[in-house]
Amino acid sequence: MSLGAHLVELRKRLMFAALALLVGMVVAFIIADPVIHLITEPIRIIADKRGDQFSALNFGTITSAFDMRMRIAFSIGLFLSAPVWLWQVWAFIMPGLTRKEIRYTIGFVAAAVPLFFAGCYLGIMIMPHVIELMWSFTPDGGTNFYQAQEYYDFIFKLMIVIGISFVLPVFLVALNLAGIMSGRAILKGWRVAIVIATVFAALATPAADVVSMLMLAGILIVLFFAAAGLSLIFDRRKRKRDAASGLLPDPV
Repeated sequence: MSLGAHLVELRKRLMFAALALLVGMVVAFIIADPVIHLITEPIRIIADKRGDQFSALNFGTITSAFDMRMRIAFSIGLFLSAPVWLWQVWAFIMPGLTRKEIRYTIGFVAAAVPLFFAGCYLGIMIMPHVIELMWSFTPDGGTNFYQAQEYYDFIFKLMIVIGISFVLPVFLVALNLAGIMSGRAILKGWRVAIVIATVFAALATPAADVVSMLMLAGILIVLFFAAAGLSLIFDRRKRKRDAASGLLPDPV
């Protein structure tokens, strides 16, 4: 294909992806109320515990309530339309890939997408404990006014950060398949990996929420060792194939 044909193809794929995102946003905008009810549940729990009817989600401007619904619609719409726009990206790059690259890409996406959503789900599970813990530092007589924009940004960033952290072990396996890092090299860095996972968990969760921090750090460490173990298996298979084809040097 010529450069112009590639650009036409790219425009077509982008239009389909944008249309899918728009449809997803419309659906998400309709179901925004249950989502808002879910993410504001910790605020209602806090209000019941303190007996303070003033602890609530606040909208400081005329358009802030609409802005929050649009943010939710975009985020959820992006997830709902993911099968469509992921397919459009895949359909655009697939003709330029070899059969081996196609197989690796499919495996990468099949592993990364579920792990990302699992991380987002864990973020939702941690979120109420984080908010309640932060509320516990409010002095007696104080009232918590949660601004809608900052409240939503906190929850969204928490989900995205934890979701991406769950995908990082897949990148380690990808580096191994690309021949950049061996399984032994990945496993040798287990001490550094534990330190990084612990520090990341401490930054992603409040310092006083030890349970959430240990849970997140433990999952990340398990995923790291799973990636290292899988890389060792791939290395062993590669050595067997090389030995069968006579690519390995004869032992002295």
